[in-house]
Amino acid sequence: MEDQGLGFVVVEARLFYKKAARFDDELTLRTELADVGRASLRFEYEVLRDGEVISTGYTRHGCIELASGRPKRVPVELAAKL
Repeated sequence: MEDQGLGFVVVEARLFYKKAARFDDELTLRTELADVGRASLRFEYEVLRDGEVISTGYTRHGCIELASGRPKRVPVELAAKL
């Protein structure tokens, strides 16, 4: 995408804590592409410890033209692959 002059920037991030994690905890992060919009992507996350969800959240990423920083549509070929 960078060769095409496009990139993604984080425009929103939310995190919801259910339980605390400790320094030595072994954690698993599950990520899912939840939505592909005209000019954005939304990923949802779960953090698990021993199979139990201890936090959830999401991020929204906007597609931009790198040179100008202006919003651009998600390329059709990328959206089709997602």
